[in-house]
Amino acid sequence: MKLAMVGLGRMGANMARRLMRDGHEVVACNRSRGPVDELAAEGAIPAYSLEEAVAALAPPRVVWVMVPAGAATESTVLELGRLCDPGDVVVDGGNSWFKDDVRRAKVLADKGVRYVDCGTSGGVWGLERGYCLMAGGERAAIELLEPALRTLAPGVGDIPRTPDRDRPDSTAEQGYLHCGPVGSGHFVKMVHNGIEYGLMQAYAEGLDILKGAAGEQLDEDIRYDIDLADVTELWRRGSVVGSWLLDLTATALARSPKLEEFSGYVQDSGEGRWTVLAAVEEAVPADVLTAALYKRFRSRQEHTFAEKVLSAMRKGFGGHVEQPSA
Repeated sequence: MKLAMVGLGRMGANMARRLMRDGHEVVACNRSRGPVDELAAEGAIPAYSLEEAVAALAPPRVVWVMVPAGAATESTVLELGRLCDPGDVVVDGGNSWFKDDVRRAKVLADKGVRYVDCGTSGGVWGLERGYCLMAGGERAAIELLEPALRTLAPGVGDIPRTPDRDRPDSTAEQGYLHCGPVGSGHFVKMVHNGIEYGLMQAYAEGLDILKGAAGEQLDEDIRYDIDLADVTELWRRGSVVGSWLLDLTATALARSPKLEEFSGYVQDSGEGRWTVLAAVEEAVPADVLTAALYKRFRSRQEHTFAEKVLSAMRKGFGGHVEQPSA
């Protein structure tokens, strides 16, 4: 299929590349010229404005937006709503708040333009590993988008099938899913990231306890100098706590056992906050996820080894660079 990718940052550019590798035609559009020229050299159709991107497509158009959540996404989506024709599809693949999706979809619907929110997980590794995609919107819009979803998703790969699962109608095993109406895709991705906060915090605190076992305040006969790089490597093999996050942690510790290049200042990208807000609205206890969010707030005041572990994981899966402390 032919579609436009607007926003060629860490994820958008690699998503465009993955699509082109599978034979899709990609119109590459970005605020600055450099990334557009780079992808054009790799076979993309260059577009140096939203007007050019829309003009390069034939109806029904698909325009996938990968720009930062907030004002950038708002202005881009609304401008595309003005430029597109009835039946066209605008996809927000960033990390927008699901309630913003519902509002924007209504604005675009007044002109007949369809809106899809697509939570996208995969970070800087998605080009090779594929992206886990959580989409919300009307069925016809998802079906128009489906060839791109199949390419971007990881596919079944070598992951064993879930015992007793018999859902031949579901695409979940392929790594993408139509979650429901507009907003549901980003809602699922929001909770996904909230869970991620909790998992990361559990690893970080556990490793901090192991590190602290060498402390001089402990009796000498229960004082242990434990090699954290070896422990994380050990846990990757047969342990029930194995995961990709653990893989990234083991890699970080192999490179830098004391994580001295990390300050421990841990940013949050919004989804953790929104997950806690949703829990409040639903009156659902979310003790772990809330505590993990608050730990990130506290990390900006003073830093522990646990927070350096969190920073290392964020850099590993998403290429996130630490923000300097105030």
